[in-house]
Amino acid sequence: MFLENTVNHNEQFGWIEVICGSMFSGKTEELIRRLKRAQFAKQKVEIFKPTIDVRYDVEKVVSHDANEIRSTPVPSSGNIRLLASDVDVVGIDEAQFFDDEIVAVCNDLANRGVRVIVAGLDMDFKGNPFGPMPALMATAEYVTKVHAVCTRTGNLAHYSHRTAASEELVLLGETQEYEPLSRSAYYKAMMEEKLKKSEDKNGK
Repeated sequence: MFLENTVNHNEQFGWIEVICGSMFSGKTEELIRRLKRAQFAKQKVEIFKPTIDVRYDVEKVVSHDANEIRSTPVPSSGNIRLLASDVDVVGIDEAQFFDDEIVAVCNDLANRGVRVIVAGLDMDFKGNPFGPMPALMATAEYVTKVHAVCTRTGNLAHYSHRTAASEELVLLGETQEYEPLSRSAYYKAMMEEKLKKSEDKNGK
């Protein structure tokens, strides 16, 4: 269970919290929970997400179970630095889709005394670290890794397995395009796909 930092008003520095995990693990749900707690405490909160993410709503940050909070879509991380003025808390969803400057932006905000809460996929569909997420996790004071439930084994899942036939790194999708898998299930799925590709190639 994550507990908010004790605020020392004599120290004018904020901090960075990263919420990471696979798809369907509750990252956005946890982000919204923390942000709404801050809003309830009458803190000034600004939320940002990449303009590319329009799955549920163009402007709102929306979790898979339809929990939502107002946000500002931005095309690049540099916009966050410009727009996040006179705030106590900044929330950033789908951070893996931002450019590498997001790391400097988050650290700059924290150094200005802002609490920065970031949510994003830690790995892409190939099982590789995703975009700026590793650097964000390394520089954050707090990292919370949440897990989904594997659709094949029922164990904890932390891989996002793509079921759609696409090799694009960025493919927005839901249960029709992705499924959360455990390590063993993901490994078996990768071996099956590799075997199928080999058979298709030899068959031609």
